[in-house]
This record gives sequence, structure tokens and C-alpha cells, in this order.
Amino acid sequence: MDIETAARCMEALGNPKRLEIVLLLVKAGPEGLPVGDIRRHLEIPGSTLSHHLLHLVGAGVIRQDREGRVLRCHPDFDQLRGLATMLFAECCTGVAADASQAQAG
Repeated sequence: MDIETAARCMEALGNPKRLEIVLLLVKAGPEGLPVGDIRRHLEIPGSTLSHHLLHLVGAGVIRQDREGRVLRCHPDFDQLRGLATMLFAECCTGVAADASQAQAG
């Protein structure tokens, strides 16, 4: 995952309500949930939910499929895994000393 994509994902997930939506969808699994179910679970007005879903879809964190009259939301597990992998890819590998600190010491 490139840094720009990761930043878009993090920006979308940086809102508490959006993070709640994604956590709920992750709990639901790959089959996701209809928008109405998300609204009921989180007790959020439809217009507010639509606003948040737009951001999450735009960032590629979730996807939506229409099933007749029902709009179903699914977590994009590949995107979420990619973000987590990027964040931890170089965990504990060390950081070179800053050049200005090395010269001052």
C-alpha cells in the first residue's frame, strides 16, 4: 500500500462514527450488513450515515452492493489488511541516528 492510499484510509477511519461503522462491518464478516441494519445498530440518522459511508467508500475501506432495494455494505478486508501490514511492516527494525544529532555529538 502506498502512503497516499494509507493516508486516505486513516483519514476516513479518523472519525469515531466511521470507525464504529467499520468495526461493526468487520464483526459482521464478509457478507456485510444492509445500510438499514447499520443505522439501527449504531442508532444514527440515515443522512448522517450516508455521509459517513460516502467517506468510507471513497477511501476504499468499505464497498457497497445493491441487492434489489437493499444497499449492503462490506468491509474491504484486503484494504484493511494492507493498511495494518504497512503500519507494522518495519516494526522494531530500528531507525538510523539523525544526521544533525550525529554531528552535534
